[in-house]
Amino acid sequence: MTSALSGAPESTKAGVITTASTVPSERSLLIVEDDKSFLQRLARAMETRGFIVTTAESVADGLLQVEKATPAFAVVDMRLGDGNGLDVISAMKKRRPEARAIILTGYGNIATAVNAVKLGAVDYLAKPVDADDVAAALLALDNKKIEPPENPMSADRVRWEHIQRIYELCGRNVSETARRLNMHRRTLQRILAKRAPK
Repeated sequence: MTSALSGAPESTKAGVITTASTVPSERSLLIVEDDKSFLQRLARAMETRGFIVTTAESVADGLLQVEKATPAFAVVDMRLGDGNGLDVISAMKKRRPEARAIILTGYGNIATAVNAVKLGAVDYLAKPVDADDVAAALLALDNKKIEPPENPMSADRVRWEHIQRIYELCGRNVSETARRLNMHRRTLQRILAKRAPK
């Protein structure tokens, strides 16, 4: 999916000013994500922010895109159906060391974040994410991190999102989801019956 370059914003929601000397001036962006609807929404949102977007739904497809034309930027889901998104970032950094990538995940933990940064990611964002936060992370100055969001998700909401993701991955099978989450089936049913916490 591509669009004409409309010029990158000089500042981001996080208040980080970007310049051509600190980030690649080219705005080619690869998004690797296996949640198709999220992938399409994020791709459209990033195009409106001046990026020329290519998409992939698997590690294999992501690696193929990197080989075809290594992008200046990448947004890669950590866990994909056929492997680990870090493999795409690693391949991208070998071919284009100045490229900037961020990892998206619903499975945030410190060890994985450290590993992602070691392999060349510039940031690590927990899903669901806002396109402004993605752009801010990609375009942040090397010595500045994006500011924490004004209204981050509550711990209850993060837990709910994680349960929903596993539930979907298990084909909406309550028993299988409960087994994988090491949770009592009835407890899970109660959680699934409630509205998403704020």
